[in-house]
Amino acid sequence: MAHQFFFNPYILDNLNAPSRGFDVVQDISEPRLRLYITSRGVKTFFVRKRINGRDRRIIIGKYPDMDIEEARAAVATALEDASKKVSIKRKKILFSDFIQVYLKNRVHRSVRSYDKLVRSINMHFGSLVDKRISDITTDDVRKTIGAIKGGAIATRMHELLQSIFRYAMETGYVTANPLLSLPRQKQNRRVRPLNKYGLNRLVESINSYPDAVMRAAFLMLVYGFATKNQVFSMQWDDLDFNRDMWGERPLSDKAVVLLQDLPQDGYWVFPGRGHGHLTDPRVAWERVVADADIPDLTMDDVYKFVTRRLVWAGDKEDLRHNMNELLEDLFDIE
Repeated sequence: MAHQFFFNPYILDNLNAPSRGFDVVQDISEPRLRLYITSRGVKTFFVRKRINGRDRRIIIGKYPDMDIEEARAAVATALEDASKKVSIKRKKILFSDFIQVYLKNRVHRSVRSYDKLVRSINMHFGSLVDKRISDITTDDVRKTIGAIKGGAIATRMHELLQSIFRYAMETGYVTANPLLSLPRQKQNRRVRPLNKYGLNRLVESINSYPDAVMRAAFLMLVYGFATKNQVFSMQWDDLDFNRDMWGERPLSDKAVVLLQDLPQDGYWVFPGRGHGHLTDPRVAWERVVADADIPDLTMDDVYKFVTRRLVWAGDKEDLRHNMNELLEDLFDIE
């Protein structure tokens, strides 16, 4: 059950983010209004309603972009709109045109993530684009999903099509979802081969690597709490050692010490060949993980291992404190 209290700016501003997943709180003044906060500190107002036998979460807006009184006032309208019977559209629409409607109204991503999604749609849904969305059958979808190589990608595309057709039903362009009778793709999820002891072996292996730039870049994958692309493309101009900040994100103490020991005589923190930054040092990484006796470990595994254990916080000083505490715990082996 959601924790209940009277919503006010002071409490919502200081809500603690969960270590993983999300938490839900409920307003006493308007009991139908709820708010969930993710492990990244994102706070979103919503209401719940059962529609056609299915419990739906209806998003109202994000806090603090929408203030509390606006959210309370929007509850009744949101519930009323959700209760309206969907009018079936007589005008037919191509799947390709409906995709544009879906992307505009339902997809809210960064430019990079949005472009990646569009490329995936163009690559995998080519057999559907010239069909009317109301004419697409279960067999059409089965063939489309079946033609995708890779279980993980096929699963994601299956879920995307589910979302697209649910929205098509909500907007009245189709009367039935052709994916309902289609079983979900089975996916053999990869087991990430890292634990606390393995991380310590990895850092020992990295510290023995002969190249100083590569050594520092690999250590930042552990101390920086950022993806490999973000780490490798670091610029000196983005670092503020007076405040221990990297752009808008705090740096852990270990990251600060590591970076301050590097020569600050170029544009990139981790320069690669030519005039660019380090990009994909696979050979060096394979050598490091082999020495650490974790041969299947990827750089992405390291990022996910440390960030999933980090207690995220909206306040930068609290987040830096949590970073330091986590690193102390990870390297405290008796």
